[in-house]
Amino acid sequence: MPPVVMADEGGQGIESASASPVFRWPGGRRAAISLAYDDALDTQLDVAAPALDRHGFKASFYLTVANPAMRERLEEWRALAVSGHELGNHSLFHACSGSGSGRGWVLAHRDLDRQPVARVQDEVRLANTVLMALDGRRDRTFTVPCGDREAADGDYVEGLRGDFTAIKVMGGGVVADMAALDLHAVPVAAPVGTSGEALIAIVEEAAARGTMANLTFHGIGGDHLAVSREAHDALLAHLAAHPDIYWVETFIAIAGHVRAQREGVAATAPSP
Repeated sequence: MPPVVMADEGGQGIESASASPVFRWPGGRRAAISLAYDDALDTQLDVAAPALDRHGFKASFYLTVANPAMRERLEEWRALAVSGHELGNHSLFHACSGSGSGRGWVLAHRDLDRQPVARVQDEVRLANTVLMALDGRRDRTFTVPCGDREAADGDYVEGLRGDFTAIKVMGGGVVADMAALDLHAVPVAAPVGTSGEALIAIVEEAAARGTMANLTFHGIGGDHLAVSREAHDALLAHLAAHPDIYWVETFIAIAGHVRAQREGVAATAPSP
């Protein structure tokens, strides 16, 4: 279970937004919105996915392979992928650092502090293989469990850059500057008990900046680290009411667009 990290609830109104003169989102929209769901939880299948589908939104579901709802509901996760949602990697066992306040829930045999880099990387790569068996895809994105990068002998995430199209880490829900964004260290907020108004403020801030918002949920109306159904529904309704402002897509699709934009800019830039 990741720690609670939230972006500033204050956000500029979308009426003051000005899109970047260099970076462009599809259809002239002002911001990209990545809605993601970590840990492979029952309420994501039972509540979140139907709500997304009602609005025609595609999201990213980061599956922890060992979680019960992953093992017991494989065909439902497969069906999500068939319908256009992304299945992302959230590791085999969700290893997190057991040190620090509030980490008593970390099991000793899954304590990142006690595991070598090579073992953690092997497990993450094995999770990719399991996911490929579900959806047939080789390209994949990763969300770092708990945002913890340090294993017993160093940073395990850096060595996984070549295995993933993009990687999410903790650090806030709104990208400050698309030009400076590292696609293998994309900041994300994990709302817990957050109101619909506060969630809307985050996406409005992204629109004001002309960048992107990354929101990673866990339980929706139940399970752990939850937000209410009402708050989740309010956010989706706001996004649906402003299709000219928000591009709501899977994280892997957004990352692909960012890369394509950068390559296009680089190809047309004048030689030094």
